[in-house]
Amino acid sequence: MKVTTKIQQLLLLVLVACAAHPFICSSSSLYGNETDRLSLLGFKDAISLDPQQVFMSWNDSTHFCNWEGVLCRVKTPPLRVTSLNLTNRGLVGHISPSLGNLTFLQSLDLSMNALTGEIPPSLGLMRRLKNLSLYINTLQGRIPSFTNTSKIRVLDVSDNNLGGPFPVTLPPGLQVLWISTNNLTGTIPASLANITTLTIIACSYNHIKGNIPSEFEKLSSLQILDVGINQLTGMFPQAILNLSTLVGLGLSTNGLSGEIPPNLFISLPSLQKLALSRNFFVGQIPSSLPNASDLNIIDLSRNNFTGLVPSEIGKLTKLSLFNLGSNQIQANSKGDWEFLDNLGNSTELQIFAMGVNRLSGHVPSSIGNLSNQLQRLYLGGNQLSGDFPSGIANFRNLLSVQLEENRFTGVVPEWIGTLKKLQQIALYANLFSGVIPSSLSNLSGLVSLYLDSNHFIGHIPQSFGNIPMLQLLYISSNSLHGRVPAEIFRIPTIVEIDLSLNSLDGDLPTDIGNAKQLVFLGLSSNKLSGDIPNTLGDCESLEYIGLDSNIFSGSIPTSLGQITSLRVLNCSTNNLTGSIPISLGNLQHLEKLDLSFNHLNGEVPTKGIFKNATAVRIDGNKGLCGGVMELHMLACDVIPSNSTRHMGSLVIKVVIPIVTIVSLAIVIFGVYLWRGKHRRKSTSLPSFDAKFPKVSYSDIARATKGFSLANLIGRGRYSSVYQGKLHDDANEVAVKVFNLETRGAQKSFIVECNALKNVRHRNLVPILTACSSIDSNGNDFKALVYKFMPQGDLHKLLYSTRDYEGSSNLNLLTMAQRMSIMVDVADAMEYLHHNNQGIMVHCDLKPSNILLDENMTAHVGDFGLASFKVGSTMSSLGNPNSSSVGLMGTIGYAAPEYAGGGQVSTVADVYSFGIVLLEIFLRRRPTDDMFKDGLNIVKLTEISFPDRVMEIVDPQLIQELELCEETPMDLKEKGVSCLLSMLNIGLCCTKLSPGERINMQEVAAKLHGIRDAYVRGN
Repeated sequence: MKVTTKIQQLLLLVLVACAAHPFICSSSSLYGNETDRLSLLGFKDAISLDPQQVFMSWNDSTHFCNWEGVLCRVKTPPLRVTSLNLTNRGLVGHISPSLGNLTFLQSLDLSMNALTGEIPPSLGLMRRLKNLSLYINTLQGRIPSFTNTSKIRVLDVSDNNLGGPFPVTLPPGLQVLWISTNNLTGTIPASLANITTLTIIACSYNHIKGNIPSEFEKLSSLQILDVGINQLTGMFPQAILNLSTLVGLGLSTNGLSGEIPPNLFISLPSLQKLALSRNFFVGQIPSSLPNASDLNIIDLSRNNFTGLVPSEIGKLTKLSLFNLGSNQIQANSKGDWEFLDNLGNSTELQIFAMGVNRLSGHVPSSIGNLSNQLQRLYLGGNQLSGDFPSGIANFRNLLSVQLEENRFTGVVPEWIGTLKKLQQIALYANLFSGVIPSSLSNLSGLVSLYLDSNHFIGHIPQSFGNIPMLQLLYISSNSLHGRVPAEIFRIPTIVEIDLSLNSLDGDLPTDIGNAKQLVFLGLSSNKLSGDIPNTLGDCESLEYIGLDSNIFSGSIPTSLGQITSLRVLNCSTNNLTGSIPISLGNLQHLEKLDLSFNHLNGEVPTKGIFKNATAVRIDGNKGLCGGVMELHMLACDVIPSNSTRHMGSLVIKVVIPIVTIVSLAIVIFGVYLWRGKHRRKSTSLPSFDAKFPKVSYSDIARATKGFSLANLIGRGRYSSVYQGKLHDDANEVAVKVFNLETRGAQKSFIVECNALKNVRHRNLVPILTACSSIDSNGNDFKALVYKFMPQGDLHKLLYSTRDYEGSSNLNLLTMAQRMSIMVDVADAMEYLHHNNQGIMVHCDLKPSNILLDENMTAHVGDFGLASFKVGSTMSSLGNPNSSSVGLMGTIGYAAPEYAGGGQVSTVADVYSFGIVLLEIFLRRRPTDDMFKDGLNIVKLTEISFPDRVMEIVDPQLIQELELCEETPMDLKEKGVSCLLSMLNIGLCCTKLSPGERINMQEVAAKLHGIRDAYVRGN
């Protein structure tokens, strides 16, 4: 009886267990296919880095159908894997061929990771596969054959490094083909037209030549055709006229020519997006344009279109972008402007661009009837005249208005200050007169204001100091008078000020020293007087100072020698007196110095720029003497003999006592250093100042929710980083918890403490406090608490974006952002290498150690390997007696001399910086699989520089340069020039010989100049 009861209880337990875990309690055949499990494990083994711990659930205790990212067929046993979705997990490694054994797989999505290597040919043998998404990785090699995957409908391998010819072995039932942003070559195969099920073909950003095959006329279901930014040539593809279902057509940035077929828009009545910019099309815009009534984007810029804009364009009621910039479109008479009257029907219009055409006469008042959604208005570079167009007052959502290089007259109306969203105003090179409207100071979001080369009179409004975001202020070449308002130098964001060629007078305000971000200062050809303020030397970012042709008096401030980034200093044609400051010779980046036509006297310095006679102008100063021979100056007078005797007496009375005192001070200081070093040897943990709040282990545990995986945001060699809040009402922090069981973690903690307690810079990760305690189990616990950086690290940002046309919610790194990030990092490294308290070598600079705050400002972090140098002694911050490198840095970023046992040095940091610079613009890791057989990221750049650089840089940047259609023609060339200059700095940093590398002071100064030139041009 007891036995029977036991059996009944056992059976009951089994039934309950089966109800709770149906997968586990099935028979072996129901449990699932062992081949599928092994295939998944093979994929896992090919992944070398799993930052989000995706594979934590991939273990023997969990059925593979419950592994993260895996879906199985459950209706009909046995259980088989039908979907694997691990998109945007930060995975690093290869795609294992074992995935080809998942014979029931229907969807494979590994997009937005960091996968390398080739696409396994086995993926082309999966008979049930319907969707394959591998976009945004760094896959190489050719696209394999997919002819055997007859059921595949979506193939997306865009945004990789795939090469070879355009694929021809594609599945017969394919519907969506995304192969954009790769390195594909050859021509588009005519056989592609045999896949009549295709609805999307996107192959932009490649190196495809030829033209669209005539056979494409058979693709009766095609809706999107995007072949922009390739090397197509010939006339407009006639086959397109038969694609009546087309809604998107992209042919931008090719070499196509001839006229657009007049019946294009009759043949394509469903067209919504049309991009034909940057080709060589000629002739008139087809009058059939209004027939495609669903059009919302029209970009015909950068061609040679002539004639008029079709007057019936107002029928395009859904139009949001209309760009005809940089053509030869005409509008002279009232009839020519009729299109503008009708364009008011396009109530969704946001961008209207007709700059650099042949528009002339007055702008019709009907411009005010354009959509109240208008954000950008580009009419610059024409021959327009008359008053400031009054209709612009209606555009309350306007962000940018550009009327530059026309013939407008009259005053700029005060109502312009009511357009609260304005960020850019460009009115330069017109004939505007009257006073500058003070209402401009109401534009709290204004970033750039270009009013130069007009006829403005009166004063510069003091209220300009109330524009909190202003960066660029250009008011040169006008007829302004009065004082330079001190308020403009208190704008925290101001970068460039040009007030030259006016009649400004009075003293230059001492408040100028507040402009810490100021790079360009142009005050030449005014009537400014008084002394040059000594506070000008506090403008630490200045690269250009133009004070020439004024009435300045007094001496040249020696503080100008503190502006280490200075490149040009022009103080000519003033009334300056005294000697030339020797400190100017210490400015390593100074390229031009003009002090001519003043009243300077004394000996000309001989160091620095003064060695280069062609870079210095000092003529017109009768009291100067000496200098290098090339200046051809008179020799300075020799001191007479009685003065020599006086000097000897002076040595006895003054110099000897001073030398004695200094020697005694050195002895005392040496004893102090020895005692301090002796004390440090017995200190196991660095002490922080009282201003650092104390936190306990329980505070840290509570902040990170018990070190929850949900709060884990990163792992390193010695530590894990968690996001959390120390207090409920506090800001987010990042907590770095050291794994003390790992050898070297204890030392890494001490090194980082010692490093961060001694440094303060806006581009270093701010430390909030440290914790050295014991955990709940009685084990040692050490953690550092930092300010949280919401944008994450640079590595994640570089390799987790999608940039093909048609995607939404883009998280792109623009050219300007990349430049600014490198400028920020350069400033941080310059501070570490050249601050007054000693030299600090980071030893592990790489993208994952560069963090970005909410404003995309870069901060260098992770000082676990840093070393500090005082005088000639370099020591690890964790062990003052250690100066050897050991294992320093990260493979791919570490300087080559470290591999040979070289000593820690700043030039090794410079090398790492150079690698990061090349990587951010190429978006290619230095450990990429392509780098083998002696090829590395430096050599790739060297062999491509400069003529073939555009073939290796990130296609995102090429797209950005190509799509700035509303800007003048030469801006692309300027952008490319700035990009080349950036890469050249990277090459100068990564010279094989350490002695040939430039230092971080020079790097920082050069990068500031390149970045600012690019921003100014855009």
